[in-house]
Amino acid sequence: MARSSAAKVETVKSDSRSSIRQPQSDSVAQDQIRAFVERIERLEEEKRGISDDLKEVYAEAKGNGFDTKVLRQVVKIRKQDRSERLEQEALLDLYLAALGMSSGPVEED
Repeated sequence: MARSSAAKVETVKSDSRSSIRQPQSDSVAQDQIRAFVERIERLEEEKRGISDDLKEVYAEAKGNGFDTKVLRQVVKIRKQDRSERLEQEALLDLYLAALGMSSGPVEED
């Protein structure tokens, strides 16, 4: 039975102990995994920094008398494209009307 070269494992003597060296393809995979993990860790750190910056901006806005919940809602709405926003507004109006909470004219008995 012949083994493929990728599946072969070498035994290396070092310090009077034998250790098993992994195939070259495993080494490349380990390097790629390490690179991905390090990139993710750097990005997570940047994300924490940006999150801290956002908290500071919202705190500053609150200190100047602005409602941060409304500011967050405005930011969320600005992310939507026009048609998506109009659809959401129409659905909201429909649901509010169904519950008798419509902001339209009030019918009197």
